Amino acid sequence: MRFRLIYNHKNLSKPILAEAILKTKVLINILEAKVTPTAGEIMVDVPVEGEKLREVIRFFEDAGVTVKEVAQILEIDMGRCMGCGACVSPCPTQALKLTKDWEIEFDEKKCVRCMICVDACPVKAIKFT
Repeated sequence: MRFRLIYNHKNLSKPILAEAILKTKVLINILEAKVTPTAGEIMVDVPVEGEKLREVIRFFEDAGVTVKEVAQILEIDMGRCMGCGACVSPCPTQALKLTKDWEIEFDEKKCVRCMICVDACPVKAIKFT
């Protein structure tokens, strides 16, 4: 499950993510991070479900971090997409592939939000949310 963790200026300097990993024993993968002196936002992948996932979320919320589930991270405007495949080859994790019908298929679990596909698309049909 992917989440956006939003830190405020009060909790920005604390090692909350490291503490969450140590206390819950869940390996949390950082996909993207934007940090300024006053706030921070981290996109993470938490590879657990059920009660263990709720435990991780509770830990962040108790530490003052806002947790927002990310339902969809990549959008392909199929009206603009030409099915050229320019986004497929540069994808380092093979999250995008071209079907035999010349349509782009996206595997969210493989995506690391490097945004190479966005830059590679000649018609700007791909964006991240």
